[in-house]
Amino acid sequence: MRRPAGRLLATWVATTAVVALLGPPLGLLWAKTVPTVRYVIVQGEPLLADPEGQGPIGVDVRFALIALVAGLCCGAAAYAAGRRFDDVALLLGLVAGGVAASVLAWRTGHMIGLDGYHDAVRRGRDGTLVDGVADLRAKGVLVFWPVLAVAAYGLLELVFRRLPAGDGGEHGAGEADEVGGGELDLQSAPSGGDVEGPER
Repeated sequence: MRRPAGRLLATWVATTAVVALLGPPLGLLWAKTVPTVRYVIVQGEPLLADPEGQGPIGVDVRFALIALVAGLCCGAAAYAAGRRFDDVALLLGLVAGGVAASVLAWRTGHMIGLDGYHDAVRRGRDGTLVDGVADLRAKGVLVFWPVLAVAAYGLLELVFRRLPAGDGGEHGAGEADEVGGGELDLQSAPSGGDVEGPER
């Protein structure tokens, strides 16, 4: 039995929307938990006060950890809520929604305090220290959410095996028969004879 295309499309759209909506609140969480990165004003431009410090790296790492946990949770939740024949739609929703959620989390977190930061840079004199806002330097971490969501879904399938092992068709010529635990492939014998040849 196959699900109608409309039902699969609805599953995909719903999964994408639900996952994407998680992006903004997790972006707020990211902005509130990132380490402080300070800049010094030099001729009206903000430069890192400590170029060799770990602050900028810590900002990226914090986003990556949040995205990793979110991706794993989304993949597990989608697998638990899904049913057979929904898997393709759910996986597509996890990918699209995960990408959208990552971008929304990044942009939302970056907007927190951004006006104040720009104002401080604009008014600051040379040598003035200004606290920066959350921003990503390693944009590759944006793929962590969808990748981990799909990985979690696939891992759960390997463990629980909800999908059918075969094609799910009716037994017949060329299909695996139930004899011997499904290991034998018995062909239909012609009427009045056997598989090896005519009856003598």
